[in-house]
Amino acid sequence: MRPSRPEPKVGDLIEIFRPFYRHWAIYVGDGYVVHLAPPSEMAGAGAASIMSTLTEKAVVKKELLDDVVGRDRYQVNNKHDDKYSPLPPSKIVQRAEQLVGQELPYSLPCENCEHFVNELRYGVARSDQVRDAVVAAGIAGVGLAAVGLIGVMFSRNKRQKQ
Repeated sequence: MRPSRPEPKVGDLIEIFRPFYRHWAIYVGDGYVVHLAPPSEMAGAGAASIMSTLTEKAVVKKELLDDVVGRDRYQVNNKHDDKYSPLPPSKIVQRAEQLVGQELPYSLPCENCEHFVNELRYGVARSDQVRDAVVAAGIAGVGLAAVGLIGVMFSRNKRQKQ
């Protein structure tokens, strides 16, 4: 038997910790969430759902939170409440319910599950997961460029001394 988890409030953002990324859903009440997932993804797919990043289309699904989470961990994470005013819970649910069953474009950098739920809660589509990955890649790129530049400088110095 699974340990009991606190019941989220209607309109809360649910962050689900998958093995290699975070999946996002929005709580709509009575144990259900609405989320953006590839058509082939089964609830609770866990690591297998990493394949979702390779699709160009996704379906808006309404499923039980426990089924979507599966064996993974989750938390309520309304992380942008200090920056954006959340829409009223009834409006969030209404907008989410209207989209259930629709196929939408999916793109990891600009139309993913995190963009989707932030658009529903705040009216602003954004994904910190993508931003953080871009920043990390940029820092790694700058580091590699610096190492390369240092290597070129040492090579020049060595040739000049010979």
